[in-house]
Amino acid sequence: MSSSKTSRWYVVRRSPLHGKGVFAARDIPEETCILEYRGRRITAEEADELPSYDPDDPYHTFFFSLSSGKIIDGGQRGNAARWINHSCDPNCEARENEEGTRLYIYSLRDIAEGEELFFDYALEIEGRKTKKLKEQYRCLCGSENCRGTMLALPKRKKKS
Repeated sequence: MSSSKTSRWYVVRRSPLHGKGVFAARDIPEETCILEYRGRRITAEEADELPSYDPDDPYHTFFFSLSSGKIIDGGQRGNAARWINHSCDPNCEARENEEGTRLYIYSLRDIAEGEELFFDYALEIEGRKTKKLKEQYRCLCGSENCRGTMLALPKRKKKS
């Protein structure tokens, strides 16, 4: 797609990595706000009660937790941002507004037209990160820095 044909930064199409993906519709400069992550605002309790969007992949989620305590459910009233795939070596990151009520996807570096957009999900799950749990949230990114899971790495304790 030629950059003169679109004013949007992104386009959604099939991803070679996983399902749908979001791709740069034109060259995106570093530190660009590409789009907002949208969806219905719900509580953590409501999120726990909702069935999986894909019974064949119950660990797939469109939830994004905000520091305000609310969760954005991209599966309900969501937009293209819900199709951005995970990578352990991302070219984008999610940033909240100061109030912790909205979430935006920013480029971490220059991104070439046609390149898939990724951010590190760094999923936070309570409890021990067992081998089984890591496998349930298996990473498919294939980057040199791949940690094998979409879960956040445990915070290392500083030596005193």
